[in-house]
Amino acid sequence: MMRQYELVERVQRYKPEVNEALLNKAYVYAMQKHGSQKRASGDPYFSHPLEVAAILTEMRMDEATIAVALLHDTIEDTTATRQEIDELFGSEMGTLVEGLTKLKKLDLVSKKAAQAENLRKLLLAISEDVRVLLVKLADRLHNMRTLGAMREDKQIRIAEETMDIYAPLAGRMGMQDMREELENLSFQIINPEAYRTVTARLEDVFERSESVIGEIEGALGKLFDEYGIKAVVKSRQKKPWSVFRKMESKALSFGQLSDLYGFRVLVDKVADCYLALGAIHTTWSMVPGRFKDYISTPKQNDYQSLHTTIVGPLRQRVELQIRTRAMDTVAEYGVAAHSIYKDKGGSSSASLKETNAYAWLRRTIEALSEGDNPEDFLENTKLELFQDQVFCFTPKGQLIALPRGATPIDFAYAVHTDVGNTCVGVKINGRIMPLMTELKNGDEVEIVRSKAQVPPTAWESVVVTGKARSAIRRATRNAIRKQYSGLGTRILERSFERAGKTFSKDALKNVLHRLARKDIEDVLAAVGRGEIASADVLKAVFPEMKDDRHATPKQKVDGWVNLGNATGMLFQVQGEGQEAGKASAALPIRGIHGDLPVRFAPEGAVPGDRIVGIMQAGSGITIYPIQSPSLTAFDDQPERWIDVRWDIDEDSNERFPARVSVTAINAPGSLADIAQVIAAADANIDTLTMLRTAPDFTEMLIDLEIRDLKHLNRLLSQLKENKWVSAAHRVNG
Repeated sequence: MMRQYELVERVQRYKPEVNEALLNKAYVYAMQKHGSQKRASGDPYFSHPLEVAAILTEMRMDEATIAVALLHDTIEDTTATRQEIDELFGSEMGTLVEGLTKLKKLDLVSKKAAQAENLRKLLLAISEDVRVLLVKLADRLHNMRTLGAMREDKQIRIAEETMDIYAPLAGRMGMQDMREELENLSFQIINPEAYRTVTARLEDVFERSESVIGEIEGALGKLFDEYGIKAVVKSRQKKPWSVFRKMESKALSFGQLSDLYGFRVLVDKVADCYLALGAIHTTWSMVPGRFKDYISTPKQNDYQSLHTTIVGPLRQRVELQIRTRAMDTVAEYGVAAHSIYKDKGGSSSASLKETNAYAWLRRTIEALSEGDNPEDFLENTKLELFQDQVFCFTPKGQLIALPRGATPIDFAYAVHTDVGNTCVGVKINGRIMPLMTELKNGDEVEIVRSKAQVPPTAWESVVVTGKARSAIRRATRNAIRKQYSGLGTRILERSFERAGKTFSKDALKNVLHRLARKDIEDVLAAVGRGEIASADVLKAVFPEMKDDRHATPKQKVDGWVNLGNATGMLFQVQGEGQEAGKASAALPIRGIHGDLPVRFAPEGAVPGDRIVGIMQAGSGITIYPIQSPSLTAFDDQPERWIDVRWDIDEDSNERFPARVSVTAINAPGSLADIAQVIAAADANIDTLTMLRTAPDFTEMLIDLEIRDLKHLNRLLSQLKENKWVSAAHRVNG
């Protein structure tokens, strides 16, 4: 294990004026807090933060970042607190350590949701200070190097998370060396057989090609001497994961790969890059379509280089990267290359914030963290971390970088969310093209817009950027919310009218806190979705009103059984040996503690139906329509059958339960349209269940509140006439 003085010496090599007191204090504090804790390998736990700190010294980070690395697990895994860190090391370091601390006791059902919430917390901390990212990546790298002591299932889970999130994140920050090591360590665990096979083949190719590589290096060196260009040529073999990914994505065998190794040309000045390129292209033939200029158009992670492929001196394809030494440092270390050695004496945080990579990361995090649920956030973050890019331009020349496979819809959302939401068409290089067209490098993209446009839900399956997908989901949710808000308004208007009150949206302003909603539209949408009962809103606005829902739901009035204030209806119940139709002969029904409760069967019954009651042992009477197939279960129990009849006032506005089945075309907006038909018919949806969803049709079971049989039949006719509905019928049991 590295000693205290050794860590200080490492930092002194690149920063002689190091704050030794801070490093010593952090070293001692972390060692004391971790105490006798052990890692899964049996090593002292403190060896882990110490190795993380050592990795950061290789990136030439300042002493504050090194100290945070030593402390990064103290709040999460020891008795240390944020307050204690603040008091001992200052609030800035306390904020960094807390940003690296996982959330505890998350009240979330799935591990995926917990993973997403922890990632969201980490990314928000990174958006405030990029040093959090550097410590986290160093932490993950050391964990991956020592993963062998874990259970196999845990190894695979951590490796997959590293491959999905942390390796691409390192790449987005321009830290290619770290990205490649994370990818290969993950590859080794996720697919060990493929890793061994590819590694063995690469070793074999390198042995056979060693002399060829030497000849190409010599030929390039001789060429640059002839042109008077000071350059260093280095060969570089591709990593196992990079090779395997290319074989999979392009369906190639190992023998078909022609770029298993490449060459890097390092020069002193930018102008020398283009001189070297000219010398190469005038000597050997360039492979068409394989030249990229990332110097004039840098990648979003600040990467700069000239890429070209030639038919080289031995008549074989040779990949070349031409860059300055400063560009090479940025290519290897990414944002870390902009640290203190670029601005001696200052904080590394200040210079890191100036990088394009960090600016991109902050914009991405801001876009992703706008209201998505945890699973969406995790998915969209992964989408945003893809490295391969295409570069397109707006008509005004603004450069837009997008992942490969991106469409004009992705482009529109990359420009601005409003541009994406109002996009109706596109011109690519002056020609009208489909919105599903895959964009290519150098395309000029002009978006055609319309204020009347609402992004279709189907776009979500077309786009490849997290920003676009997230924005489409939000727009869809807002559109649905608007529909539910309208439905909720109508529900409340009727509910207030039945209570003899007048409904107004302004009346909800003062009771939002009682309904636990942030604005009026939220209340209306919640009522429309059935999340808030209209009676609860009525009670919130008029607290002095009596809540009828809790009144005793059983009353006896002259031989009639009253279902209670929920429906306000009376049933006449005829007893044995009594002549039907005479109220005086009605059977008085009483239980031990008053009248027996009366309820409806699941399929419901409405005035106009002939109905029958079934005595239920200990639970009262259940009312069925006479045509209900459920009654066959009581055929051999005639003693339980009770003749009941409707006695409803014609002017009554009461509603009764009925169940219908609706088969509708599976299309965006169909459910909202059906709900609108039901609302327009002055009926109410109690519950809705999706029985079966197929690519073309959706079958729904809807429990309604209806005035009577005529009302129900009229509603069924209107549903059948709707353009989305293929069938609608009443369900009886």
